[in-house]
Amino acid sequence: MNKNSNAYIITYSTVMVVVVAAVLAFASLSLQKKQNENVRIEKMNDILQSIGQGMDADKAPDKAKYVTGEYDKYIIESFAVNTAGERVAGADAFALLINLKAEYEKPEADRVLPVFVSKDDNGDVHYILPVWGSGLWGPIWGYIALKSDWDTVYGVVFGHKGETPGLGAEITTLGFTGQFKDKQIFQDAEIVAISVLKGTGASAGNIHAVDAISGGTITSRGVEAMLKNCLADYSAYIKKERSAEASAVPAAELVPADSITVMINE
Repeated sequence: MNKNSNAYIITYSTVMVVVVAAVLAFASLSLQKKQNENVRIEKMNDILQSIGQGMDADKAPDKAKYVTGEYDKYIIESFAVNTAGERVAGADAFALLINLKAEYEKPEADRVLPVFVSKDDNGDVHYILPVWGSGLWGPIWGYIALKSDWDTVYGVVFGHKGETPGLGAEITTLGFTGQFKDKQIFQDAEIVAISVLKGTGASAGNIHAVDAISGGTITSRGVEAMLKNCLADYSAYIKKERSAEASAVPAAELVPADSITVMINE
């Protein structure tokens, strides 16, 4: 075949495209399992870090083994709820977490959202709620851990896809996330979430607010909107849990029957 002919050029180009596409497809399929595993481990570690655990993951000789072990130790339950405040039977909380963006693209009434429950070494229980939103340049996400009162924040973790380093990307730093500890999401029996106020010291004395990131106003507003919108979806379930806790009556201390008999005989 004449190498300078149009037929040769078209045939050669077609073969090269097919070969390259086949190689890329094979590489993608080969790496997909590893990529999915990495995503799973990162999400497990973010859940752990929202409750102050899993901090040595990046130092561990085997990160996956370390994170899995810590997760199995501290996460005692996971389930899913709908926006009506009902548990959804048979739903896989972690599978929902992996595809959380897809849930928030659904109409509010159709969303099914994950809840993770932890118990620390002191026996304290915390409830971890994943959140999803938008920053300046792309999606942002996070995890907010609430104490057993379903009101007080125990810890938070945030992540982003493309916020500006030194500005919006600071939402991942302890200087920002550390402000959320012991803040409260309820005011007058309604969820107000946590406001992010512009200016150093702007949140002083405000149990429902933290300071925004200097120079990262839009990302800070994104965090505020994310918390309010996502916690609103959990609102019905949280209120139901708080109501059940408030109405619970401690069991009366029972007196052994033989003690009563002795008392009567005496």
